[in-house]
Amino acid sequence: MTVRDPALDVFEEHRSVLTGVAYRMLGRVADAEDVVQDAWLRWSRADREEVRDARGFLVRVTTRLAIDRLRQVQSRRETYVGQWLPEPLATDFGATVPDTAERAVLAESVSLGVLVVLESLSPLERAVFVLREAFAFPYQEIAAVLDRSEAAVRQLAGRARRHVDEGRPRFPVDAAEQRALTEKFLAAATGGSLEDLLALLAPDVRLVGDSGGKSKAPLRVLQSADKVGRFLFAVSRTGVAEPEFRFLELNGRPALLVLSAGRPDSVLSIELSGDGRIAAVYIQRNPDKLAGLAP
Repeated sequence: MTVRDPALDVFEEHRSVLTGVAYRMLGRVADAEDVVQDAWLRWSRADREEVRDARGFLVRVTTRLAIDRLRQVQSRRETYVGQWLPEPLATDFGATVPDTAERAVLAESVSLGVLVVLESLSPLERAVFVLREAFAFPYQEIAAVLDRSEAAVRQLAGRARRHVDEGRPRFPVDAAEQRALTEKFLAAATGGSLEDLLALLAPDVRLVGDSGGKSKAPLRVLQSADKVGRFLFAVSRTGVAEPEFRFLELNGRPALLVLSAGRPDSVLSIELSGDGRIAAVYIQRNPDKLAGLAP
């Protein structure tokens, strides 16, 4: 007969929240999993009879570990080759979060646009934003997690919210519209003309590519319909070996996975402008960040 471990049962009950906090803090699945594993080790060694609130204890430990890890990886990112984008995260909130409003909040908080903006926050600001905006933690609980006063936490939250509002996509996302526009984008890039592609792009569209120096992608952000369109059109004509295209839900949004000979080659995600054109294109080509999407 298998003997269940009560400590493990409690931990597994809260694992999804802990992983969600860690990923939003760090932007990499492997880093998030390492932090959650460290949190389990702390929990397994803790005097659990002294813990009155298991969820609060686990979130506090995970958040503090994530802050420490974020400070370490931020120094490494200073020497990162080219632009840095978060690792694509396969999401299916519909299966676990039936409430539409809660699903929208979780999807927004894990979207590429928001995660890119979060990179510019301090570790404490990022922690407050994630706990407050994504998981609706009360300020009093966040203060206990971070060992700060409630007034200080509210101040951090205000700064983080203003910064994110300034940098996040300005228009609400409709998943069906985004999927349809991504399909049009794919058709124009692979089989249409440059004019067809340019017609889909907003005048001030941005393209951000992440290769980590391990594959081909722009090292700098491209901006303007002409630059982005010509780059994408040229790249599409070069092609990949044995291409295959799949639509997935990544980071709460429809995205396009490009496979080459059955292996992940790149992930393409877009943001929409107010007039229904493409405002931003994100291309992830760092093979280290695509390994988890292998079929």
